[in-house]
Amino acid sequence: MIEPAFVAVDWGTSSFRLWLVDRGGKVLAERRSDEGMLAAAKAGFPGVLQAHLAAVQASGDLPVMICGMAGARTGWVEAGYVDTPAPLSTVLKQAARVPGEARDIRILPGIAQRDAKAPDVMRGEETQLLGALGLDAAGEALVCMPGTHSKWVRVKDGTVAHFSTFMTGELFSVVSRETILSLAVAGADEAEDVVSFKSAVKAAFEAPAFAANLLFTARSRQLLFGGAPAAARETVSGTLIGAELAAGLSGAVPKAGITLIASGRLAALYRQAFDALKVDVSPIDADEAVRRGLSMAAAAIGTK
Repeated sequence: MIEPAFVAVDWGTSSFRLWLVDRGGKVLAERRSDEGMLAAAKAGFPGVLQAHLAAVQASGDLPVMICGMAGARTGWVEAGYVDTPAPLSTVLKQAARVPGEARDIRILPGIAQRDAKAPDVMRGEETQLLGALGLDAAGEALVCMPGTHSKWVRVKDGTVAHFSTFMTGELFSVVSRETILSLAVAGADEAEDVVSFKSAVKAAFEAPAFAANLLFTARSRQLLFGGAPAAARETVSGTLIGAELAAGLSGAVPKAGITLIASGRLAALYRQAFDALKVDVSPIDADEAVRRGLSMAAAAIGTK
């Protein structure tokens, strides 16, 4: 009989994901909700976690390994940061234990870039890096991690050397809902317009300084030449992603190309974007990466 070994949790700002995992890394049960840090801070982190543990029938002796915003200053228990240059192995060693809980609950630290010219932080992505690259990865890797706040990370011999955050996903949400462009994208269906998307990616990549102008063409082109709301939406998305890629690819690109850690629609969008620029990528599923990273953390501290 297959028995669970530990519980893995990715606790973001607005989302909660939990997996019941056996010793071999197989997922036995899964829970997802919108009870991220913001909601859990109001409802209470212990209660939210316990409700999901009960739903998957996790026994009281199963340890829980958490990554993400639960470890932020405004989260459950502050897990602190590992400063760059940050060996990924150090992340495993600095998990914070949640006090006052009968169950062994640990939260992994984030990574901080204390550079006055380029200050930056990440929480959760370090665990995806662990799962995607491992601890013994030799050489250099340039990793793109799309999301509400996309991360571009340079890793050398298992150490995070430098990273940059781009508010691409959040900007897309704001621009498409709170600006004049909301009129252009109103009523857009789920149909993809790959041609419009790739065209916008290339235009913004080639002239990122004109990104604000290129965004407005989603409206002006529709007014003057017609076009479906979906085309306007893809223009907005492609412009923002193209500008991000212009910055992310501005430095040296390793011979192996880009490691893309993403899931779902974001994975498909970014693969199309890289394809438009003829840049090679090695895709890794983000969910699998974070689970693998949490499994490594659980093994490192002896919870399984």
